[in-house]
Amino acid sequence: MSKRDYYEILGVQKNVSEDDLKKAFRRLAMKYHPDRNPDNAEAEAKFKEAKEAYEILSDSQKRAAYDQFGHAGVDTSAGGGRPGNGQGGFGDIFEDIFGDIFGGGGGRGGRGGGGGGNRAYRGSDLQYNLELTLEEAVFGTTTDIRVPSLQSCETCNGSGAKPGTHPQTCPTCHGNGQVRMQQGFFAIQQTCPHCHGSGKIIADPCPDCHGQGRKEKQKTLSVRIPAGVDNGDRVRLAGEGEGGVNGGPAGDLYVQVFVKAHPLFQRDGDTLHCEMPIRFTTAALGGELEVPTLEGKINLKIPAETQTGKQFRLRGKGVKSVRSATAGDLICRVIVETPVNLTKRQRELLEELDTSMHEGGKKHSPKEHGWTDKAKSFFKDLFEGDKK
Repeated sequence: MSKRDYYEILGVQKNVSEDDLKKAFRRLAMKYHPDRNPDNAEAEAKFKEAKEAYEILSDSQKRAAYDQFGHAGVDTSAGGGRPGNGQGGFGDIFEDIFGDIFGGGGGRGGRGGGGGGNRAYRGSDLQYNLELTLEEAVFGTTTDIRVPSLQSCETCNGSGAKPGTHPQTCPTCHGNGQVRMQQGFFAIQQTCPHCHGSGKIIADPCPDCHGQGRKEKQKTLSVRIPAGVDNGDRVRLAGEGEGGVNGGPAGDLYVQVFVKAHPLFQRDGDTLHCEMPIRFTTAALGGELEVPTLEGKINLKIPAETQTGKQFRLRGKGVKSVRSATAGDLICRVIVETPVNLTKRQRELLEELDTSMHEGGKKHSPKEHGWTDKAKSFFKDLFEGDKK
């Protein structure tokens, strides 16, 4: 009985790439695998057929022979290559494709993968949240922080073994960190249960780190915060993160900035905002006020007849951020304060003023009278509409 074309079996073209070939086989293997189709002879036959096709086409030499001579070029009975001995052998196929699906803990090159039990790994990056005052964020500062992290044990130099002894190669996985398991037609890899993927056994652990090779330590670091940082900005300290594994390099430490609320100013990018209460007499008559800025006090001239909501822009009195070459502005918003706790004499004076202003009509309070006229017009139109 003649065999089907391998490309046809996998549903691919002859110019298929290695990645697409692997995807095609994965799709068929997951569909027809005997463990997923128990007592299904047809599915088992299709799985074997797809496995044989992929085994040949994933090996560049066998694929070239198949493309030139067809099945005769790879038929063992006709002197062709033996399936399973080339770079696309059965064991490699399933280590690469299915090791992670059935609990293998990673394929080739993965952490703890085959032959990788003793590899050095970079330590994890860490983050430290640093609270700053607005002044510290605007002008920059240098501060000390204490950071807990896992660092290489000085007693055993990170080996995990008691000084004078050495870790031994795991006899179960022979240092690979993984063991090969046979499940039906599948050969898969799993994390070694004896050494838990490290590839080594520590018979006499270090008394300080208890065989871990790393210890949690508190370290004090001096951090320079550049001027102009804002909420969410980060300062990177290279190599100050968690210590590496098996002598690998340490990770980095990221200091993330959080700026505390300020009693006077609110920051919006490069711009500072503040609200400035003034007496109603100052608002009416005008005058000068001392206005605080982050660099000190300045005098601000308040023109007569200033209303609530009036904004004064003080150029260059804002923030020069880390991303800007020039400083922003400070915007002061006027809030006219109504007097409280009046004395009898003050009330009399205000009543006299109120009478005088009423006599002046719209002249002294044009906004009030304008609003009143609009309200009267609104109610007049509303009532006339109801009558209709």
